[in-house]
Amino acid sequence: MSWSTDALSLLDRLAAATTLPRAVALHVPPTPPPGGLRGEFCAIELEDGSLGLSYVLLGDTLQALLASPRAAREPGRPALALAGASVAELAEGYGRADPVERTLGFAAVNAVSQCLFARAGYLPEPAADSIGAIDPRPGEQVGMVGLFPGLARRIVAAGARLVVVELDPSLAGERDGYRVTLDPGELAGCDKVLSTTTLLLNDTLDAVVAACSRARTLALVGPGGGCVPDPLFARGVTQLGGTGIVDRAGFLAALAAGQPWGGFTRKYVIERDRYPGLQALLQRAG
Repeated sequence: MSWSTDALSLLDRLAAATTLPRAVALHVPPTPPPGGLRGEFCAIELEDGSLGLSYVLLGDTLQALLASPRAAREPGRPALALAGASVAELAEGYGRADPVERTLGFAAVNAVSQCLFARAGYLPEPAADSIGAIDPRPGEQVGMVGLFPGLARRIVAAGARLVVVELDPSLAGERDGYRVTLDPGELAGCDKVLSTTTLLLNDTLDAVVAACSRARTLALVGPGGGCVPDPLFARGVTQLGGTGIVDRAGFLAALAAGQPWGGFTRKYVIERDRYPGLQALLQRAG
């Protein structure tokens, strides 16, 4: 059973246990400038203020979202009209092949998860930074899924050996102290693995997890990590790092302008061994 199927099964449990808020809007960033990475995420907003994020720069997803007939811009608002839509129906798109439906579906899954966290009064531990999720040590073999040059340099500086798995052939090759490969099988020799949460969206999670059988630590980190983590932990993921919104108005204004929105959020990490579990959250949420 795929991760997306498991995630949607959890959402069905939530819908059976409580009334889910409906969607209010889909907030979409402007098209980034050539070579720019700002405006990487959209956000589905629910009527209780919960926000779920999803990456939009896979292929032409952002352009397709902005051009969609069903997603006409509301006058004067940097959002797409979704008012009154069932968040459960939106989430069903996460299990489909269409990239736009999948992107919206993943954002909906994250929005419902954030809603549950809030209702349960669950506040995950703050995360200092992404590299802290794996704490690289001298002599360790570390894997990274998705190339982040700044983090790569810090891992190498800590004395660890690093291999990076990428989908982009243009990035493959030897770098300053580490190597970039297209083969996820090379993760098999890693003690620790740090991955972007984008693999939850591009359907590569199960292949990466299967390649990490030796890893003591498998951390998924990124703004897209806003989901309920139970199926991830069952698969072998040890940590999930996500982003919570602490200033809704400031965040949405920055997203609409294509500006940095980190100052309106808090990064957090959910540790598998310290996570209370879905059933406990449902009980807390009443």
